[in-house]
Formats: sequence, structure tokens, C-alpha cells
Amino acid sequence: MKKIAQFLQLAVLIYFLLFLIFFFSFNVLGSTFGMDPLTPESMVKVFLTGFILFLAAYGASMIQARNVNDQIRKMQAEMNELKAKLYDFEHPKVVQPTKSVPQKNQEETGGILRPRQNFTDQ
Repeated sequence: MKKIAQFLQLAVLIYFLLFLIFFFSFNVLGSTFGMDPLTPESMVKVFLTGFILFLAAYGASMIQARNVNDQIRKMQAEMNELKAKLYDFEHPKVVQPTKSVPQKNQEETGGILRPRQNFTDQ
């Protein structure tokens, strides 16, 4: 797409330069192209053709710029993912050892006394 945009911009430049030279030397070149009287209709046709060429070149360059921006965004997202992975490798998570509390033996007693509590395990 980049090449098409460049060629279209070059075509617009050449088109308007040729018609600029043509209009400067209209007295000599006008009769060879059958444009003896310079009418507003012929000028409108020339400028509309140039405008269409310009719009095509502008559209192609905008499409090319959007494609480049999409590629840049994808590459930045990939780079951020790689940075995150690298950070995770350099700074691994420190696992806190969990202190397991032994399960208390609950004896079933039929009385109203509660079981003894051991405050040293906490």
C-alpha cells in the first residue's frame, strides 16, 4: 500500500505540473489539443480530474498510515507482554510458608465442660 500511495502522490504532482505548463503556454498548445476557446467547463473537468486523483492519493496514504499504526500498536502490546514476563522471571513471587495448625482433637463429652484451650498454638 505504501508504494501505491507514493505513486498516486507522484501522479497528482505530475498532473498539475503538466496542466500548469499547458495553461502558461495555452496560446501555442491549445490548438493542438482542440481547446481553442478556454471554457469554464474544460477548466472544471481538468480540476475535477485532478481533485479525484488527489482524493485517491490522500485515501491511499491514510489507509497506509492506519495499517502502520495498527502494526505499531500490536508490536507495543507484544513488547509489554514480554516486559511483564521478563519482570516475572527477574522478580519471582516469594511464597510465604503457611503455618499449619494441628487439628484439635474434639472429644465428645456429654458434660457441660468445654474442652481445654491451648493458647500456645496460636
